[in-house]
Amino acid sequence: MKLLITTFLLVFLAELGDKTQLATMLMATKTDSIWLVFIGSSLALIAASLLGVLAGSILSKHVPSSYIQTASGLGFLLIGILLLTGRL
Repeated sequence: MKLLITTFLLVFLAELGDKTQLATMLMATKTDSIWLVFIGSSLALIAASLLGVLAGSILSKHVPSSYIQTASGLGFLLIGILLLTGRL
C-alpha cells in the first residue's frame, strides 16, 4: 500500500502544472463535453504509465538500476538546459 501511495503522490505532483495538464485545461475550455476530455486524458496517462512500467521492468532485467537513475537524471538536466536556453 505504501508503494501505491508513494507512486500516486509522485506522479500526481509531477503532472501538476505541466504541459499535459495545460493541454487538458485548454481542451476543456473548448467543449461542453468535459467528461470526454477527462476520460481521454485519463486514458492517455494510463497508457503512458503502462509504457513506462513495461519499459522499466524490461530495462531493469538488463541494466543496473543505478545506471537507469543516472541516465534519467542526466536526461532531466539536459531537458532543463535546453528549455532554459530556448532550444526546446
